[in-house]
Amino acid sequence: MASSTSSPAPGSRSKKPLGKMAGWFRQALSRKPTKKPVSPESAPSAVSQPSSPHSPPSLGRSSEVSPVPTPSRGGADGGGGGGGGGSGRWSKDYDVCVCHSEEDLAAAQELVSYLEGGAASLRCFLQLRDATPGGAIVSELCHALSSSHCRVLLITPGFLRDPWCRYQMLQALSEAPGAEGRTIPLMSGLSRAAYPAELRYMYFVDGRGPERGFRQVKEAVMRYLQTLG
Repeated sequence: MASSTSSPAPGSRSKKPLGKMAGWFRQALSRKPTKKPVSPESAPSAVSQPSSPHSPPSLGRSSEVSPVPTPSRGGADGGGGGGGGGSGRWSKDYDVCVCHSEEDLAAAQELVSYLEGGAASLRCFLQLRDATPGGAIVSELCHALSSSHCRVLLITPGFLRDPWCRYQMLQALSEAPGAEGRTIPLMSGLSRAAYPAELRYMYFVDGRGPERGFRQVKEAVMRYLQTLG
């Protein structure tokens, strides 16, 4: 007797499992991959490590070195000091500062007149004529000495007796110790034995010579000014 239950057709068993697999495969493809968080320790460094101990590391963008500006030098003439900041003779206000005693003022005026005359036209400082009215005497003297290329010491018996003249002489020597040609002693009315001991290391101009030594003083000043260029 034939059974009432019919058997499935061949191939009908595999349709349902294949349909499930196709659906699962489509779902797997449609899923977006999740990003794994990166820890700070595992983050790549901006600076790559050198390949060898002797090769310098390559710099990333975050470690670029900004250029350092080169410091500019100050002008050579800007801090040179002196009178006008120029060079040579015109770097100071005066060519000669004449130091003398009060009783030798007339002789000092004659010397200044001689030096300022002629083609050279030397610029002389005579304290009673050129000092600033109301200025301190010592300050005016120090300023005149530092603003002059040469110093003429009119050494006379009155010069040796005057303590102020001795101060002028020592101050002139301290301004240019050992500088050849800058301090010019002019001896007048004195013997060689009376020549001050502080000046024994330099020659003096003898005031008993031609033109009372004025010409030699002028030549000495001009010779020094020529060395300034």
